[in-house]
Amino acid sequence: MTNDPVLFAYAVKRSAKTNKPVWTRIGCAYPHDRGVGLTVILDALPTDGRIVLLERDDDDDERIERAARAFGQLGKSPIG
Repeated sequence: MTNDPVLFAYAVKRSAKTNKPVWTRIGCAYPHDRGVGLTVILDALPTDGRIVLLERDDDDDERIERAARAFGQLGKSPIG
C-alpha cells in the first residue's frame, strides 16, 4: 500500500472580478490503512461546505516526488 494521496481536495469559488473559478487545494485523500475506503486530511475548510475531490495527474505525481525528495522521504507523504 502506498502513502501517496489518491485524490486531492479543492475548494472552488468564483472570482468577484473575473467570474472565473478559483481552485484552492485544501487537502488530500489517502487509501485507508485497513481495507476499503479513504482517509481525508483537510488543511482548510471551505466556507460553503463544498469540497471537490479530483484524481491525481502527472503534474501532481512530479510535485509529490519533488516534495518527498526535499523531505528525504521518497515514497512517503510529505504531509505526515
